[in-house]
Amino acid sequence: MLRPLSSADRGEWDRVRYRNREWLEPWEASSPEPGAAAPSFRRFVRSMREQARAGQSLPWLITELEPRSGRQELVGQLTVSSITLGSFRSATLGYWVDGAQAGRGIAPLAVAMATDYCFQHLRLHRMEINIRPENAKSLRVVEKLGFRDEGLRERFLHINGNWADHRSFALTAEEVPEGLVRRFTGGEDGITVRAAPR
Repeated sequence: MLRPLSSADRGEWDRVRYRNREWLEPWEASSPEPGAAAPSFRRFVRSMREQARAGQSLPWLITELEPRSGRQELVGQLTVSSITLGSFRSATLGYWVDGAQAGRGIAPLAVAMATDYCFQHLRLHRMEINIRPENAKSLRVVEKLGFRDEGLRERFLHINGNWADHRSFALTAEEVPEGLVRRFTGGEDGITVRAAPR
């Protein structure tokens, strides 16, 4: 399930992020400003929710039903950002998944769900994902989903303290008229997307 990020998620989010700090650190966005500290969780959530209300982003948590407890467990995060309407109708998508859950198809399914939501409900035309060339696991996600490689962007984003090259991948709505989830899984059972607040 994709569901909106909220301040009530802090405890679980902190635990998952702490457990995955070495797994995620090489790919983390950072500020190019010297000495800049990461925002507090409260400030991060507030900023994400403000952007969501302004129609600029969709900050979602990726959760999975834990059969024994019946609880939706946090397994990652996915954010649709830079949502632009008008003649462009495009957005950028970023994500991370708990390292213990990697390789189970969670990331590609979450990306497919978010892409379908953006194409079908927001009527966007293009989704873009930017990935470090050495991030083999993320490259595998876009490969599985059929995102088109649009080339290298040099020193594109500030990552883990340095300006880093990224490869850009994109998909347009015409390329998946049946929906990306359907193409990836052959069906839609057990999939839920709850939109972030506007």
